[in-house]
Amino acid sequence: MTPRRGERPPVPEPLPVPVVDAHTHLDACGAKDSADVSTMVDRAASVGVDRVITVADDLASARWAAEASTWDSRVFAAVAVHPTRTASFTDADKAEVERLAREPRVVAVGETGLDYYWDYSPPEAQHEAFRWHIDLAKRVGKPLMIHDRDAHDDILRILTEEGSPEKVVFHCFSGDLGYARQCVERGYLLSFAGPVTFRNAAPLREAAAFVPRDQLLVETDAPFLTPHPFRGRPNEPYCAAYTLREIAALRGDDVAELAGAVSTTADRFFRLRSVTSDLTNGEKLR
Repeated sequence: MTPRRGERPPVPEPLPVPVVDAHTHLDACGAKDSADVSTMVDRAASVGVDRVITVADDLASARWAAEASTWDSRVFAAVAVHPTRTASFTDADKAEVERLAREPRVVAVGETGLDYYWDYSPPEAQHEAFRWHIDLAKRVGKPLMIHDRDAHDDILRILTEEGSPEKVVFHCFSGDLGYARQCVERGYLLSFAGPVTFRNAAPLREAAAFVPRDQLLVETDAPFLTPHPFRGRPNEPYCAAYTLREIAALRGDDVAELAGAVSTTADRFFRLRSVTSDLTNGEKLR
């Protein structure tokens, strides 16, 4: 019997070494409160996805993500206004994003960048907002998390013109081998989501096979981009285990070694261990 599209994929075999889901949207997955968040993260932890970064795409979700990161020690946040939502991006909006970006459990500025696929925000507004977020990442000293859809050349051009922050990650990397080479040479990290498991994504799979281990992250972008063979069904952080195994297979890597490397890179890049050890408001955390 064919499963209904609304059903979550089955929970996979646990990974031998824990890994971080470097980009998810717990609120869009249906989480509303601390109990929902802990249930989702428990499900992920049961398969070895032991920590997650929940990412905002507008001001409401930015506020929610920052708050949710205080509910469970395994949850961190990233805040920004998504490029498709920048048609109206006021000074008050910027002040709110900056306030949230300075919260201790907010570990990145994102997702920001350019999106030429959807026609929701004019390119000029996207460019201005992207430049502002680049500057914000440098001012708060946190990684820049980039959304890049059909905008490769302009993304690199603007990063060059503005001067890249010390740490840059391309979330749900969507380029080919040539683009991956350019990003790697600049020292950027590339994070791969469900599309790398798709059999019709040969250029993307070639890029994932090329990226050095210490510049590679794994994510779900849940509830979107569910890995093969569950494409079209709801995604959740636990599905990062499917993607990690597929990347290991196409690279010829040992699963445990790759998971360990990805987790080490996430810890270093986002300073996750430091954030955890610096906590002072422990009563709010699980």
